[in-house]
Amino acid sequence: MMTAMHAIGKTGVVLVPLLFLAVALAQTADDRTGPIRSALNSKEFHQALGLLETALRESPGNPQLWMLQGMAYSGGGHKQEALASFRHALKISPDNILALQGAAQIEFEAGSPAAVPLLRHLLRLRPGDPTSHGMLAVLQYRQGHCEAAVGHFERVGALFDSQLEALHAYATCLVRLKQLDKAANVFQHTVALDPDDHRERQLLASLQLMAHRPQDAVTTLGPLVQNNPDAGTLELASTAYEDTGDTERAVSALRQAILLDPMNVHLYLDFATISSLHQSFEVGVNVVNEGLGLQPKAAPLYFARGVLYIQLGQYDNAQADFEKAYELDPNQSLSVAAQGLAAAEANDLDGALTTVQTKLERKSNDPILLYLQADVLTQKGAEPGTPEFQLAMRSAKKSVCLRPTLGPARAVLAKLYLLAGQYRGAVEQCRKALDIDPKDQTSLYRLIQALRKSGNNAEIPALLKRLALLRQEATREERERNRFRLVEGGAQPTAPIQPQP
Repeated sequence: MMTAMHAIGKTGVVLVPLLFLAVALAQTADDRTGPIRSALNSKEFHQALGLLETALRESPGNPQLWMLQGMAYSGGGHKQEALASFRHALKISPDNILALQGAAQIEFEAGSPAAVPLLRHLLRLRPGDPTSHGMLAVLQYRQGHCEAAVGHFERVGALFDSQLEALHAYATCLVRLKQLDKAANVFQHTVALDPDDHRERQLLASLQLMAHRPQDAVTTLGPLVQNNPDAGTLELASTAYEDTGDTERAVSALRQAILLDPMNVHLYLDFATISSLHQSFEVGVNVVNEGLGLQPKAAPLYFARGVLYIQLGQYDNAQADFEKAYELDPNQSLSVAAQGLAAAEANDLDGALTTVQTKLERKSNDPILLYLQADVLTQKGAEPGTPEFQLAMRSAKKSVCLRPTLGPARAVLAKLYLLAGQYRGAVEQCRKALDIDPKDQTSLYRLIQALRKSGNNAEIPALLKRLALLRQEATREERERNRFRLVEGGAQPTAPIQPQP
């Protein structure tokens, strides 16, 4: 029996070459299959099909002949005819392993979900078959069913030990399931396959940081840091150093990264975070100023500097920076739902508004739709006194009335009150929105605005400090999300999984 495996290019998994395996195992058929098997072994597929045509006329109920016809069609590149033959064999003999394998291989090559029940059937007959587990693992991964995929990846044995893309798929699923230590162990294996691959080391270090193993990340990045590191490597190394308590090396790595990539906003944000943690607020402000000199429209840098100003007690400067940040990034006030809707309309707010209003014609009392209408109208720049502004105000008020716990609707209503100069109403709505979601930065910022405009400044310093803490927390969470996306995106298979002979 031949032991080499055949790579399926499109879907990236392996399967024993069924053609030759079937011929070798077809010893149970009668003597008439001898010439057929000989033709198949010689790759004389056309001749084999001719012999099979005669044999099937005489024995149309013989599943072995249908299976061999599937092999002949497959060898000649006629996949659909081969699949039909395999399935005919399975109608006669549902547990025919070779026909199941042949049909599964063809369905898998096409990326068809129809391969799944065939592979599950194979596993009922042969529960420990690593190839079937491997194919199901990749299929489930590609369909986004990571929990099922991981169960199969864990049962492939050594099948994928040297197959980088298969290991990436496995690690991706582990990351999605938040099994970070296991994912890091898989990436350690990929680094061992190619120790000089910079990308693999960066991905492993990112995972180790996510898994709170910074010293391991330092070790992983060591060879890269010592040999002309790029800004991405230095940024990861800075985080690893800081997490191990080596702030001096963290700052040094970050400064070097900024020199290499001075337009990278994230590097300045990282520096601001370190400065804040170690109470070097003025140093942080100076570095963020350098970033703003290059990126004067980067809202995150104004937020970061505002946080540092608060820690320095410079509340007026902080307020100015937050105001500038919100001016530069109006989507801060656009809800997640409205952002999704706008994206669906290709960032066309007119189209988004049309969509909402069409739905409102059928569901006029839907609080979500009413809120979205108010939000999109506000984003379109509706001004006080205009029909659009009045419609936005009515929609927001009605939404809040229908669903008092809809925090984003209260946030939009607060913004409308602010624009209309109704500061008491804005304060009330902001406080209620914050009762619903204490982390609502937009409502907190608008509360500060409303209090300042109404001349009630006593609360503002405390609220600015609260906003600064929320910004810092959001920055940390965003860094983790970015690291997750880096690992998940970098672990996507980009080439066929190649077999080992």
